[in-house]
Amino acid sequence: MSRLLSIECAGLGANLLQTSPELAGLPGVSYGTTTAVFPAVTCVSQASFRTGCLPETHTVCCNGDYDRRKFRVDFWNQSAGLVQGPRIWDNLRKHGGQAAMLFHQQSLGENVDIVLSPAPVHKHHGGMIQGFLCRPDDLGANLTAALGRQFSLSSYWGPLSNGKSTAWITEATIQIMRDHTPDILLTYLPHLDYCQQKTGCENTPALRRECSFLAACLRQLLTAASGLGYEVLIWGDYAITPATGVIHPNQILREAGFFTTRTVAGGLTYPNLYDSRAFAMSDHQVAHIFLKSQDDREAVLRLFTGVEGIDQVCMPHDRHLSPTTAGDLVLEAKPGYWFSYQWWQKPSEAPDYATHVDIHSKIGFDPCELFWKFPFLSTATDCGLPRGTHGRTDAPCAVATTPGLASILQSPDLASLGRAFGEQTENPI
Repeated sequence: MSRLLSIECAGLGANLLQTSPELAGLPGVSYGTTTAVFPAVTCVSQASFRTGCLPETHTVCCNGDYDRRKFRVDFWNQSAGLVQGPRIWDNLRKHGGQAAMLFHQQSLGENVDIVLSPAPVHKHHGGMIQGFLCRPDDLGANLTAALGRQFSLSSYWGPLSNGKSTAWITEATIQIMRDHTPDILLTYLPHLDYCQQKTGCENTPALRRECSFLAACLRQLLTAASGLGYEVLIWGDYAITPATGVIHPNQILREAGFFTTRTVAGGLTYPNLYDSRAFAMSDHQVAHIFLKSQDDREAVLRLFTGVEGIDQVCMPHDRHLSPTTAGDLVLEAKPGYWFSYQWWQKPSEAPDYATHVDIHSKIGFDPCELFWKFPFLSTATDCGLPRGTHGRTDAPCAVATTPGLASILQSPDLASLGRAFGEQTENPI
């Protein structure tokens, strides 16, 4: 049986194959398309692929999680315990095979042999110590020495994000294939997502350059994989689509008296989820509305029905989401629109973390963190800046495989794709 390499490329929509001849012309692979799993965001896509299940089974509903017992929103938590259900490598490891995961969210504590994930230490008086949580423990240090440079978290997310993150992960993936030769390896190349959120997904010289850079990294991986006996799957987790309008569900809930804040330091407001009757956990083109009492369901549903930019207000089971983790109501934006987490209208009311890269404090995903606020002392809060968004599933994702995996190109969605990929560990190629 050949070894298997999965390369997840953030934001690799099928439209980019027309934008980039380099991506469309990768040597030795066949091409296809598949459909993202709703909602089409990172953690849902990765959980669906690695379990081969839909969110109603693996329970991941977005990039964040709301603990109803603690009244606490937690975005980008890295615990593998948040992902329920089987893993596509379970049978392989049961029979002595090795599995590896690189830079996947919710991978810490996962039942694999090799894990590499950024895990910085935030110092008490400001600043950050960059580092990894990894298995084996010395993996991060050994990769840093072998590659001759550290991984920079600022190139992975924030206003300085760029292709250096993808380049480092590409080289690290090749090094792990050479040094450890896991039987199944899942890696993640991130930068195409950032550039499209920043500057858009239209066919521009800037986007073509970024696609060419990704294609060069993929060629490196394909060459190394071929020499080491790996069959390769390349897949996009979602397609980025144009962002032309924003919806502020927490402002709507606050004005209607459902969302409660507390005021500190002479005017800064912070969410009071303990006493809020309803709030929105926003994530790109989907927002989860959590209710303190189900008696408010119909009133909140009416509040969002007919709001400009909202395509539908539905129940979790209507979209194959788990009621244990999804909101009591789920909002889906119309094409071109996305949901902000902001609850304030006056800039003076914004919390201190609004103008910083602070992915764990906010009650929703904040694409404004990708932009500087002049004079470069903080990040922006202007929701008119993002040019790309995702979350809907009507734009297809690109897929490519080496010959031994060509049969899985027929998979209709990412959950089926992951399941078919994992089945290759049981069926010799």
